[in-house]
Amino acid sequence: MKKERIIGPLFCVSAALIWGLSFVAQKTGASIGTFTFNGIRTFIGGLVMIPAVIFVYARQRKNFPGGKIPGFDLKGVLKGGLVCGFVLFCGGNLQQHAFTFDIEAGKVAFITALYMILVPIIGIFIGKSPGLNVWAGLALGITGLYFICIKKGSFAIGKGELFSLACAVCFALHILVIDHYCRKVDNLVLSCVQYLIAGGLSIICMFIFEGRPEISTLTGAAVPLLYAGIGSCTFAFTFQVYGQKYTEPSVAALLLCLESVFAALFGFFILRDELGARALAGCGIMLAGVVLTQIDFKSKGKLSGGESK
Repeated sequence: MKKERIIGPLFCVSAALIWGLSFVAQKTGASIGTFTFNGIRTFIGGLVMIPAVIFVYARQRKNFPGGKIPGFDLKGVLKGGLVCGFVLFCGGNLQQHAFTFDIEAGKVAFITALYMILVPIIGIFIGKSPGLNVWAGLALGITGLYFICIKKGSFAIGKGELFSLACAVCFALHILVIDHYCRKVDNLVLSCVQYLIAGGLSIICMFIFEGRPEISTLTGAAVPLLYAGIGSCTFAFTFQVYGQKYTEPSVAALLLCLESVFAALFGFFILRDELGARALAGCGIMLAGVVLTQIDFKSKGKLSGGESK
């Protein structure tokens, strides 16, 4: 077994665990404002990484004295950081805003997990045609969403669920753009720049739509802000980048979807969230759909992403 086949999945599962707990932090800090919370925590994630980026750059410069340092091309770094950062800005704020509608952390996590199904679906537009398992998984995902989002006897869907769905689309795109740029740009630099871009855009929106936050408001939300910033951004998203470097997109998607399971567990034990039997059944159906999309039956049940190269 190749070393990369262990490192990649380990990074992805670690990211999923940290993100699962981050849903609790996001719900706890939702009251201070969508752009305020998401902007500050994402910018913190980027700032914390700057010393590490400087250290790596200095070390690489010694290895390539006077020459071009691989992964540190300014044009490539800025392009990758801007694209990934903008998609992260959209997805992160849509997800954070969902919590302002008093929705359970586990429910947001499971709806967000639809991006695992959407990854191969979006692949259609870049020349990768999905198999029947993907369409079957999509049908299960929609069925699960129905049980999660729509109460019995009613066809109404809440705003929190709608924002979570929009977030899932953005995170599906984020997986694909990360997969594209993580092989061209130094992973640490890519993570740092995308956080600074996403955080900067969110802070601009904060001043425009929410105003300048009070110091007392920020200190009251310090714990969830620091965890969501340093834990979710600095560590988890960086683990995602490194994990995807050694893991195919569909395999990474399957492992990263465990965040919804962790979020439901943390939400239950910490926030005392209760999804109810109907919603729990929907979560199970949806998770089955996510797993189904990642199985290639033509290859005797292997994950559709295959082996990392």
